[in-house]
Amino acid sequence: MTLRVIAIDGPAASGKSSTASLVARRLGWAHLDSGALYRAITLGALDNLGERGAGSGSPWSAQQIVALAEGLPVRLVLVDDVFRPEVAGVDVAQAIRSERVTQRVSEIAAIPEVRHWVNVQQREAVQAHSRGVVVDGRDIGTVVFPDAPLKVFLTASPEERARRRLAERGGGGGGEAEVRREAELLAARDRADSTRAVAPLKAAADAVVLDTTRLSLEQQVQAVVALARTRLPG
Repeated sequence: MTLRVIAIDGPAASGKSSTASLVARRLGWAHLDSGALYRAITLGALDNLGERGAGSGSPWSAQQIVALAEGLPVRLVLVDDVFRPEVAGVDVAQAIRSERVTQRVSEIAAIPEVRHWVNVQQREAVQAHSRGVVVDGRDIGTVVFPDAPLKVFLTASPEERARRRLAERGGGGGGEAEVRREAELLAARDRADSTRAVAPLKAAADAVVLDTTRLSLEQQVQAVVALARTRLPG
């Protein structure tokens, strides 16, 4: 049976989640944001293991974090065709977007044992939803679902991604200087994600690379939907 997964990868602020969500809705599929699961684990660690970590003298161990994720539990729950993150039975879709989680999620996501645990959860979620799932992240097409029939790698210039990120936050009032600062932060994140030892950010060899710098959200959604209807008819 054909694996009914569309893998959408790309750097920070490339529009992965927005695109994946709308593509899933157009196709009548489910949407899974892998970043939400990493954020949920980070929130669980912050709330239950204390505000400590690398550099504080008492870092969290991989075993602690995975055991906590299993015990709370941290899980994905399908609600209206969207996989929502839960921690100890509580919907944390909003709580995981806090600045304290944002500051620590990259550190947690870099831990090999945590990535393995998250990958298992994602594969189980997809297997339980045979209609089809659009999954977005940074290693979906290369590591999590290397056999996905459609892999898309979204990209855009750091400046355009900076503008989008600032707009999401309701910022951007500082003009080009603010855009440059945000672009520098995103470029640094790109370097870190692309050079990490575990599951580095990169396009799969058979991915369709879509530069969205000059595309509207609607245009990039239409492009992915058209590819999906060609590769995964029915």
